[in-house]
Amino acid sequence: MNDLREKLESVSSVKEASDIVFDEIKMRTGSRYCYVAYVDPENGDSVGIRFSHLTDYCSYYEEMGEARFRLPKNGSYGGLLGYSLDTGESFFTNNPAGHPAAHGIPEGHIKVSRFLSLAVKDDEGILGQIVAADPPENYNEGHLRVAEKIAEAYAGVLRRFYRGEIPLR
Repeated sequence: MNDLREKLESVSSVKEASDIVFDEIKMRTGSRYCYVAYVDPENGDSVGIRFSHLTDYCSYYEEMGEARFRLPKNGSYGGLLGYSLDTGESFFTNNPAGHPAAHGIPEGHIKVSRFLSLAVKDDEGILGQIVAADPPENYNEGHLRVAEKIAEAYAGVLRRFYRGEIPLR
């Protein structure tokens, strides 16, 4: 993990870091899909800047350069995707439909069978999110621990972004 931390410490943008995190999470967890986001410091929106294509809209989002999930007025993202952002807790489930936060699959979204979500955070708060899905085998605590180490390294990049030390792109 030290090589990853060093690589992320030398990036010149959040986008560059997100691309690295996307590849690392998929490789180290065996996940087929991944979503890497930051929380917009201006409005709290969760903004995916590197993501697998799970809906027909993803190509459009990629052209825009982001998939933005607005923070509702009630201050809770809600649902399975928003759970780690709402609670600050990273988790996995090998039965997404049975998770208490699940409320169905968005129209046109590919169904996933296994789901791992990480709150990217530091001592000052939640900075972003990493989500992975559908490795060939069930997720376990080992996958979560490895992914949390990646999230810790990504948090350092996002904190630099929040401080204005590196740009988004």
